Amino acid sequence: MDPPECSGHSHDHEHADEVGLSLRPQMDLPRVTCLNEEVENAGRAVLKIHEDRLTTTPSLTSPEGDPELLLHIPFTESVSIQSISVRSITTEETSPPKTIKLFTNREDLDFDMVRELPSHMTLELLPPHHFAEGSIDYPCRPAGRFQNVSSVTIFVQDNYDEDGELPTEITFVGLKGKGTKMVRKAVETVYETQGMASDHKVPGEGMGARQFL
Repeated sequence: MDPPECSGHSHDHEHADEVGLSLRPQMDLPRVTCLNEEVENAGRAVLKIHEDRLTTTPSLTSPEGDPELLLHIPFTESVSIQSISVRSITTEETSPPKTIKLFTNREDLDFDMVRELPSHMTLELLPPHHFAEGSIDYPCRPAGRFQNVSSVTIFVQDNYDEDGELPTEITFVGLKGKGTKMVRKAVETVYETQGMASDHKVPGEGMGARQFL
């Protein structure tokens, strides 16, 4: 059992738990983006498989003097997100993230918008030394806001550097939950099976004639 100061989250050990399975297989990795990342595609790189969550490289960092990051994760199917895990390390050159905000089903967010919009969930992360030998799963609540999710955007608002000069560093971002197997590509397939009018020309029809179903 976790100690009293661990209320509100669970420690992720090497066994199955009640917070669901890793959603990494459902992530549309080629479409993952991260604003303000110091190294291109670093945001995608920290979406590691569950077995690699304790590795420290590759990592995601923000520029010096600017702790903010905006990580957008689309899915290949609708999912239910039950928990999030964000892992980091403490160094003299970087700082772990402190406050993150989650937004679901938004494809249009930028820094100006996330600073002003109410989030679906705001979370203050514990520092890495709290559970250095593992990762921490934070439940996504209220649960109703994390059902039928096609994408999630994670806004890292600040880090543990009080002066605000050190860049934020993240070594792992993980999401757990369940897939619905409702694949978004199926919508495109439905339209394709209906066909276009130009694909089914009837002899004698004029060039300007169209048929609407």
